[in-house]
Amino acid sequence: MVQDAANGEIVAAGANGEKKPGFFARIVIFFRQVIAELRKVVTPTRSELLKFTVVVLGFVVVMMGLVYGLDYLFSWVATVVFGVPA
Repeated sequence: MVQDAANGEIVAAGANGEKKPGFFARIVIFFRQVIAELRKVVTPTRSELLKFTVVVLGFVVVMMGLVYGLDYLFSWVATVVFGVPA
């Protein structure tokens, strides 16, 4: 629901008489918007790329250590609770 500013009535969205573009027109609009967004993309410099790569790899290593530690902890707890497997 949208409130009509002219007379204060509440009308259904899209009921203002505007015609929706056709299927192919919507496809063309989509590709124009994609191209417009791609023009906004900024390529990082070599130093920025190296810095971002190091940050991502560092984060991955930290997360691997965390998952390994939790796996080791849970397997130890399971061994203590359920006993040594035969």
